Amino acid sequence: MWMTSCSKCGLPLQEGQDWCLQCGTGKPGSLGGGPGWRTGIAILGATALLVIGASVAAYAALNKTTPKPTVAVAVVKGLGSSTTPATTPTTPGAVPPTSTPVPGTPTTVKSTAPPKIPLQTPTPKSAGGANSEANNALFPPETKTTKTTNTSPPTKTTGESTAPKESAGSEKSETKTEAESSGEAPSPILLDTDAASVYNPYAYPATLFGDPSLAIDGEEKTAFTVQVQAAVAPKMAEGLLLDLKSPQKLGSVAVKTTTVGAIVEVYGALGNTPPAAISDPAWKRLVGLKVLKKKTTTFKLKTAGKDYRYIVLWLAKAPASSTAANPGTVAINEFELFPPK
Repeated sequence: MWMTSCSKCGLPLQEGQDWCLQCGTGKPGSLGGGPGWRTGIAILGATALLVIGASVAAYAALNKTTPKPTVAVAVVKGLGSSTTPATTPTTPGAVPPTSTPVPGTPTTVKSTAPPKIPLQTPTPKSAGGANSEANNALFPPETKTTKTTNTSPPTKTTGESTAPKESAGSEKSETKTEAESSGEAPSPILLDTDAASVYNPYAYPATLFGDPSLAIDGEEKTAFTVQVQAAVAPKMAEGLLLDLKSPQKLGSVAVKTTTVGAIVEVYGALGNTPPAAISDPAWKRLVGLKVLKKKTTTFKLKTAGKDYRYIVLWLAKAPASSTAANPGTVAINEFELFPPK
């Protein structure tokens, strides 16, 4: 019998025994790694590479998407326009039309030489120096109420009133308007809480103005205040603007104030934005220059049946007690709008 021993521990190995039963060491040549073993390893490696390649190709095919063409869209916003422009594709780098309005353009423009404010009576020239004519152009002059005598006899016409017509601005007409206000008036138009704002076309400092919403809060103890400038006291050129949000028919307005003696006007306008200047023809004068003789004064509007969205109470002059040494302030406690009767 042919016997060998373990190359590691020396234990004898029987014929045909490839492993040592003591230490587990293989007999030399038992793991020869012949051609059969190498061929198997090569086949397994090739198979693994093919499986990996097929997996990568399938993943890439499933995740492949067709990119969508990019379309540039130009949206043009216009100020004061009720029509939204159509959305159209544009070529990158194309120059937009020069007529496109720029959003954010302020409607309040500071003017060093504002246009002359329309007045009911001619503006008298002042002897106050080189700037007197400029001040007369900016601020309304003091006006005096004149009595007019109507000598025209009443004319009888079938189906029409036989009462004589009264001239505009006469003391008799003003007395009649205030007498009508003593009757029972309809409820004021309900306004949004943000409907009131400062109308400041000449860009005076914001520190001169109080909170405009206090003039429409329904509380007579609160007031929107405007500080009179000492350089031009008692003249003024600012106002309280109301936005009705949509055109409405109006019949009259009521002004409640603790600053009795101030002179005011009332203007109305349509459109998507209020006119930038008080001299703009878009403003229609609904009440001429009037003195607030009482704490509550009601004026009938000359609307001629037309609708208005914007109403401005224009402050033309502070009370006579306002001087350069003590200019003071003008207070508007409530400004109410009423529908036609």
